[in-house]
Amino acid sequence: MRGIRAAAVVTLATALAATLTGCGGGTSTDEGGSNDSPKTLTYWASNQGPNIEADKKILTPELKKFEKETGIKVKLEVVPWSDLLTRILAATTSGQGPDVLNIGNTWSASLQATGALLPWDDKNFEAIGGRDRFVDSAVASAGAEGQPPAAVPLYSLAYALYYNKQMFADAGIDGPPATWDELVADGKKLSKDGKWALGAEGGNLSNNIHQVFALGQQHGDNFFDESGKPTFTTDGNVAAVKQYVDFMAKDKIIAPGNAEYAQNQSLTDFAKGKTAMVLWQAAASTFASQGMKPEDWGAAPVPVPSGAPGAGAQVNSMVAGINIAVFKNTKNIEGAKKFVKFMTSDGEQKLLNKTYGSIPPVAAAQSDPAFAAPDLKVLRDTLANSAAPLPQVPEESQFETAVGTAVKDLWADAASGTPVTTESVKKRLDKAQQQMQQ
Repeated sequence: MRGIRAAAVVTLATALAATLTGCGGGTSTDEGGSNDSPKTLTYWASNQGPNIEADKKILTPELKKFEKETGIKVKLEVVPWSDLLTRILAATTSGQGPDVLNIGNTWSASLQATGALLPWDDKNFEAIGGRDRFVDSAVASAGAEGQPPAAVPLYSLAYALYYNKQMFADAGIDGPPATWDELVADGKKLSKDGKWALGAEGGNLSNNIHQVFALGQQHGDNFFDESGKPTFTTDGNVAAVKQYVDFMAKDKIIAPGNAEYAQNQSLTDFAKGKTAMVLWQAAASTFASQGMKPEDWGAAPVPVPSGAPGAGAQVNSMVAGINIAVFKNTKNIEGAKKFVKFMTSDGEQKLLNKTYGSIPPVAAAQSDPAFAAPDLKVLRDTLANSAAPLPQVPEESQFETAVGTAVKDLWADAASGTPVTTESVKKRLDKAQQQMQQ
C-alpha cells in the first residue's frame, strides 16, 4: 500500500465463501489470453506511489519489458486503496475481474477463505523459483497457517517512527524516543505554538488496527485466541486501545483534528513542519514528493515499553506489505504465473522496492546497497526481529472494520473532549466484538 489503506466495509468473508468458491475473474479468450495462447493479462496494481499517475509511470516500462520477454501484453489499472478490497470482492462474485492483482497482506486469509484465489502450493511456487526465495515472515502473512498461501509476497513493509530533526533540535531533544514514556515526555515539549508532537490518522480504519495491534502485543494480547475467536475486550487489548487514543485524550500530543484524518494528511502535516513525529510505513518517497530533503528527517524503531524491540511484548510493528495474487479461474493461468515470476524476480524486486522505498520479500534482492539506507535499515531490522503478522483469520477484514471503527469513534470522543475511560473503551470494543459474532 501507499503507506496505509482505508478499510472498506465488507460483508462477511465466511458468508461469501459458498458463493465465491469457484468464481474467478480474468481476461476472456476474446481478448487473446488463454492457457494455450497467453497473449494478454489484466493486472490490478495497488497505489504504492505518491499518486496513481506516479504508479503508472513506474510500472508501465516494466510491463513493456515483460511483454518484450514473453510476448504477453499486460493491461494495467492502478486501484486506490480506498476502493481495492470492495473491487476485489465484487470481482469474485461477478467473475469480471483481473487475471493478477495486488492485495494487502492483511487480507490474505479473508480472501483465501473465499476460494477465489489460486493457492500457492509447492508446485506453483516452483514455477516462480521456489518458496525458499522468500523471507519467512512475508510468506507467513500470505494466508492461514497450515494452508498453501493465497498469494505471493511482492513488497514488504513495517512501521517506523519518523521524526523532524530541526523540530527536535529546537525543543532541545537529542534524538528520537525509544520508549513510550519518552515519546510522551518529548511530545509535551514539542506540542506548542500551534505545532504538535505526533500525527495520526484517526479516520483510517486500517491504520487504527495496525497501531493497536502492535500495542496489544506489548500488553500481551492478540485480539483473537488460538482458535480464531475474537477477544477484543481482554484487559490487554483495552489497555492498548486506551494508550493509543490517550495520546490525544490525555497526553495532548496529537492535534484534535487528526481524529478525522484518513488520507495521508498526517504525512502532509509532517512535511509542512506542523507535527514532529509520525508512525508510518516507508514514507521517504512521499516526503520527497512534498519537498522534504533526506537530511530534514530521521527514522527510528517504533517505541516499546522498555528495553529494545524484539519478540512477544517487545513487538513494535505488524508485518506490513503487499502480496500479488492470481484469480484461480482465470483463463490465462500460465501467463499469470509467468507474470508473478517476473514481478518477483531478483531484478524487478530490487528495482520496484527501491523505487517505492519498501523492502524486498525476496531475500537475495535485499543485498542491494540501496536497502542499507538508514530508514530502510530500520524497516528491514523491524521485519526481521520485531514485527508480527496480524491474525491470519478469515474474519480479518471484518476485524479491521469493526475494531478500526471503534477506535475511530474513540478518537472522535477525544477530539470533542468526551472522557476516554477504560470503561468507555471496553464498551466500544464489546460492540465491535458483538458485530463480529453476528
